[in-house]
Amino acid sequence: MKYWLFKSEPSTWSWDQQVAKGDAGEEWDGVRNYQARNFMRDMAVGDRGFFYHSQTEKAVVGIVEVIAEAHPDSTTDDDRWECVDIKAIAPVKTPVTLEMVKADDRLSEMVLIRNSRLSVQPVSAEEWRIVCAMAGVPT
Repeated sequence: MKYWLFKSEPSTWSWDQQVAKGDAGEEWDGVRNYQARNFMRDMAVGDRGFFYHSQTEKAVVGIVEVIAEAHPDSTTDDDRWECVDIKAIAPVKTPVTLEMVKADDRLSEMVLIRNSRLSVQPVSAEEWRIVCAMAGVPT
């Protein structure tokens, strides 16, 4: 299993909207960055991810699961762009803010810190474990 982080502005697509989709989940569409698209191509059904509210909140607020591998993004006719489908698994007990991540030396190499603008990014197994512990959720 691989781990990921999915960033969204809550005013565009929020954790509550993701949860409302239930087991059917939703496409993680609209990504127009080649590196982020390539990360989605590396995802497999069952991979887990952090749902991260960007902009004002800047915090991990939930756990999601990949439920469909990369496929054409339905929001464009341009075949260069693909997306995965994800579903909400659980909210975190304690949101993990960007400041908390930056303050933990064990997370100093996390992509969230090094390339904060990337909307889809990998998370190492160790980073996953640490952030889950900070969030009060089992790994």
